[in-house]
Amino acid sequence: MKYLIIYAHPNPKSFNHAIRERVEALLKRQKKQYSVRDLYVTKWNPVLGGADFEIFQQKKAPEDIAREQQCIKEADVLIFIHPIWWFGMPAVLKGYIDRVFSYGFAYEVGASGVKGLLSDKKVVILNTTGGTEDSYLKNGFKDAVSKVFKNGIYEFCSMKVVLHKFFFAVPSITGEAREKMLAEIDTLAI
Repeated sequence: MKYLIIYAHPNPKSFNHAIRERVEALLKRQKKQYSVRDLYVTKWNPVLGGADFEIFQQKKAPEDIAREQQCIKEADVLIFIHPIWWFGMPAVLKGYIDRVFSYGFAYEVGASGVKGLLSDKKVVILNTTGGTEDSYLKNGFKDAVSKVFKNGIYEFCSMKVVLHKFFFAVPSITGEAREKMLAEIDTLAI
């Protein structure tokens, strides 16, 4: 099985980066083949532009999009690691989804409606939040975010979300609590 980590956080000293390192260490221990797409390091262009649509209409993809689509085609499991900002994903990742999960690659529309084209892919989502778990549950944020990501993006493209893990209140917890969170990664079945 081949894994693709799609990572979106600009700070290499962030807790998200620690999660990424822990996931990579887990995959190495398990002798899994994986690659990483760090959207900030690669300076991914998140803007879906008119030129993109012109190329899509020719049943092609711009070079940067085609490269990312090839990475996805080669992977069995996509691991998305990113923070929740304003109850959504960072703009660079949203732009990645907008551009890479394009019509004809991730989904199509036929006589029977929308059909996802990535049914051979599994998805793992690892998110950090600034808010507490209590706040996310009490206000319905956890369910809302999960539904948008799971149903509105990944399952729309027929991918199977096998895990969506939240790491809550990261900026306000102790270092010891963060270490416990990181230790949880070692027990994940990914």
